[in-house]
Amino acid sequence: MTDRTATRIATADGQAVTVTSRSAAVTDWATRYFGSWWNAAPAESPISGALVSADIDPDAYEDMTASVFGHGSELDKTDYAGSPMLHTRHGDGGVVAVQSEERLAYRWEPSFRRMRIAGEDETGVATAAARLAREVVRGMLLVEGWQILHASAVTRPDGATLLVLGDKGAGKTTTAFLLARAGWRLLANDRVFVRPEDGHVRVLPWPSAAACGFGLLDALGLFEPVAERLRSGEQMHPTQDQRVTDALLAGRREPLWKANGKETKPQFFPDQLRTWLGMTLATKGRAAGLLFPRIVPGGGPRLVDEPRGPGEADFLTSGTEDRYPDVFGLLPVTGGSAGLVARLSALPHQALALGHDTSANAALLEKTAAGLID
Repeated sequence: MTDRTATRIATADGQAVTVTSRSAAVTDWATRYFGSWWNAAPAESPISGALVSADIDPDAYEDMTASVFGHGSELDKTDYAGSPMLHTRHGDGGVVAVQSEERLAYRWEPSFRRMRIAGEDETGVATAAARLAREVVRGMLLVEGWQILHASAVTRPDGATLLVLGDKGAGKTTTAFLLARAGWRLLANDRVFVRPEDGHVRVLPWPSAAACGFGLLDALGLFEPVAERLRSGEQMHPTQDQRVTDALLAGRREPLWKANGKETKPQFFPDQLRTWLGMTLATKGRAAGLLFPRIVPGGGPRLVDEPRGPGEADFLTSGTEDRYPDVFGLLPVTGGSAGLVARLSALPHQALALGHDTSANAALLEKTAAGLID
């Protein structure tokens, strides 16, 4: 551990992993990424437990890449975090992988519970280290009976949590952000960990960057403050499309669209939700109610009387994960979510139709949320 820095990351439930590097920028990134939703603090050697060792090391990158390509036809191919990945598994369960476009290579050594990452770019290595540290902890949580729900979540100071469910584009993030701006605490904007315990369902956050569309950013009065921070030299999350950055700098508020019809949105670090967008973040909660929003263009916000409830499709499993497939064998095979679905279905819940009037949406959401769990 000589001349290395380390950050230990732990959930409110006690699962932990340590990120270590010869570059303080990598461990500082982990502290920033996880410190708002999980616990992250400098660690001292000797370090025990799961370890992610990540370095800017072109020679190690080349060696690990050669190890991957040395297996020829035995290589498996997949997309991981939006980038092509080639990988091969050894007899002892170890995995070596490479993302040539990102200039990143990985080696998972299960007997040592160690993930080694090597690359040529500081930001790329730091991003990969945080991502894989989260995946290691994810595996630990799943072993302990936690499951992943595709939902946004906000909490009250007493821990009572509203889960916001719906298909992509339904308005989960909009709902959570509007409630967070109204005084609720943001627990998650896209995924949460949930587990039944002592008669209720506990909730833990899934740390991630958060996307917020131009329309919502402008409606909240935050477009210009965010743009001004960029003009002063501050930076947003590196996964952000350069076109978004250029539009913010130029003051262009029109949404940007990908070829597949999805909006390209500004991307915020977790801590920027607090420092830039004025939201308070939460580290845990207990499920107390469910909201099911959907965006209905051209209409005013209103409550909807429909039999919408949580289902198996609202849970993410190794079979349905499309962004972070279990390339490294970090995730256990878990059982079904029927028990959790039943627990969640018993909670107070309400479906809503949201329009494009942000003030009216916020007013309806605040009234509905307060009444749902009082």
